[in-house]
Amino acid sequence: MESIKGEVCASPEGRSMKRGDAALFARHRQIIFNLMTFAAVLVIWHLASAAYRSDLLLPSPWKTAKAFLFVIQDMETLKNLLLTLQRVMTGFGIALAAGMSLGFLMGCSRTAMQLLDPLLGTVRQVPIMAWVPLTIVWFGLGDGPTVFLIAMVGIFPILLNTIAGVQSISKDYYNAALTMGAGPWSIFKDVMVPATLPDILTGMRLAVSAGWMSVI
Repeated sequence: MESIKGEVCASPEGRSMKRGDAALFARHRQIIFNLMTFAAVLVIWHLASAAYRSDLLLPSPWKTAKAFLFVIQDMETLKNLLLTLQRVMTGFGIALAAGMSLGFLMGCSRTAMQLLDPLLGTVRQVPIMAWVPLTIVWFGLGDGPTVFLIAMVGIFPILLNTIAGVQSISKDYYNAALTMGAGPWSIFKDVMVPATLPDILTGMRLAVSAGWMSVI
């Protein structure tokens, strides 16, 4: 009987079951840790709120939860939220189009990299708040300044990750595609885009996060 158990555990199926159990245990442990962290934050929040005794400075978790339930049912708040979401998505779309286009161009062409990198590197160092007066002068007080700022902070994560993704592609992929008769468009569509997609997705995630933080 013991030998049968040993054979089962030593088989690929047994090892797969062990790995699956370990992954499930890790997920459950992570959920428990998240709940413990959330509970600790609530306790500290409640104690700090009780110490301040001011709903203006630090309302309690319960009052905050009630206010949240009220807000998500308020049509005016939902309308403003959708308007903010529209601005973020518009700026993100501009950043995605510009960042990917420049990223592929600079990643593929050394000349384009040498020409554009000094300019983009300089612009990237300008603090985002320094653009606010200029955007108001350029676009007025409508959605223009907000969309521009969101696009400005979102373009560089996408640009840099796209460049890194293009430059990290092994030359073997290009050589294999060329030997099979692939043209420039096929190489771009079937080699470069799939290979750089993980880096682009990372840049997109960072761009969306930066865009939400730049909403003013």
